[in-house]
Amino acid sequence: MREPVGFFITWTCYGSWLHGDERGSVDDEHNVFGTPLLPVQPRRAIALQRRLTHRPVLLTPAGRSIVTGTITDHCHKRGWELLAVHARSNHVHVVVRCADVLPEKMMGEWKAWSTRRLRASGLILAGQPVWTRHGSTRYLWNEQDIEPTVDYVMDGQDASRFSG
Repeated sequence: MREPVGFFITWTCYGSWLHGDERGSVDDEHNVFGTPLLPVQPRRAIALQRRLTHRPVLLTPAGRSIVTGTITDHCHKRGWELLAVHARSNHVHVVVRCADVLPEKMMGEWKAWSTRRLRASGLILAGQPVWTRHGSTRYLWNEQDIEPTVDYVMDGQDASRFSG
């Protein structure tokens, strides 16, 4: 069985990027790097926004720095090869070489530790959800997928040539 060479892991801040949003999103059927995202569905996004139980979260520059540092530190401690990390105001992207765990476990650990440090800094209040429930875990199957993914995460997120 073929093994992936890395993972492109993305998650959003609570309430800041909902399914159906014009920026696009992924689900289990729309989660392969370079393929189309979910179709835009404004009514779905509005319905989801109405169901929020807390205010949406946006990371400040200080919060973005905390998240980036936390992910970097955690990768170092766990022996995971971090290739790129970019915490933005409403989402986080990470590219990592394959590790000894599934990408969902990595994402869960990064979210948990980042939440602890954001709360300890006073940037996020107790009881406020910080992240969406899951995120996107795209498998990178060959070395040729690594460089464009890292470029996208670090420099190209506003470029229209990428579909995710």
